[in-house]
Amino acid sequence: MENDGYTDALAQEPQALLTEHFPLADGSRYWPTLAYALTIGYRPMMLDLRVPQGPGPHPLVIYIHGGAWYLGTPKYNNAALRALRIEDRLLDAGYAMARISYRLSSEAKWPAQLHDCKAAVRFLRHHAGRFALDPDRFAVMGESAGGHLAAMVALTGDDPAHEGEIGETGTSSAVQAAINWYGATDLSRFRTDGTRPPMQGIVAHRPEDLLVGDGSEAPRETLRQASPVAHVTAKAPPFLHQHGDTDRLVTHDHAVQLHQLLCDAGAPSELDIVSGADHCFHGATSDAILDRTIAFLNARLA
Repeated sequence: MENDGYTDALAQEPQALLTEHFPLADGSRYWPTLAYALTIGYRPMMLDLRVPQGPGPHPLVIYIHGGAWYLGTPKYNNAALRALRIEDRLLDAGYAMARISYRLSSEAKWPAQLHDCKAAVRFLRHHAGRFALDPDRFAVMGESAGGHLAAMVALTGDDPAHEGEIGETGTSSAVQAAINWYGATDLSRFRTDGTRPPMQGIVAHRPEDLLVGDGSEAPRETLRQASPVAHVTAKAPPFLHQHGDTDRLVTHDHAVQLHQLLCDAGAPSELDIVSGADHCFHGATSDAILDRTIAFLNARLA
């Protein structure tokens, strides 16, 4: 059949979203819906991006939301995290901020979540010039399940075994700094004997087993290989770990363990145990937490 333009007319055009941005009152620019990867059979993987005023190029923080790998979205936070004013504080300090989505554990199994996050890094670096970003000053930051994913992104760099094949594949996924907020660093250290009770009514199952399989008890080695502690090398970028000492969902020894392994390997790592803070820093939210985060970024991405 003679080409009548049918194929072109019906083709998906996620690139159209690159031009759909808005100036905000503070002078920053906001892209609310950027599609960083299209995978047949799945919803488009989306992120939003806010860039400070000025020509740049600006350093970028790529923020990964939590939710036990089966809940959450980059479009909203809980009350404890909202109190920290994360996006506003980072923008005021001169950092662009991208908030990314990833496939949840009922949509796809590990390592799809890591592949999605790395595809988002590649997309943002590929389009850094369009967005006035500095491709050599990328940090990844995550909270809870997002802290786990942020650490995995940082520790696997451009390792072909962990890159995946979705989205932009011709660009580096390496980051220059990582911030781990109360992420699980060794999934095999959770109780996997089937007796762990629901986590305070928030997480009703064993989320690590849902991440890597069908929810039945996963082999410890499978869980460990999906954990940051299994991928520490001297080549790791600088890390900051911030974790509450009364966290009842992910105990702070997860942060201590990864910090110590990084130090033992000769990689730069800093550890802040936040006194009186539960998960999401509940009970101890204050400007001091973001003050420390921004000081770390300023030192490492200068």
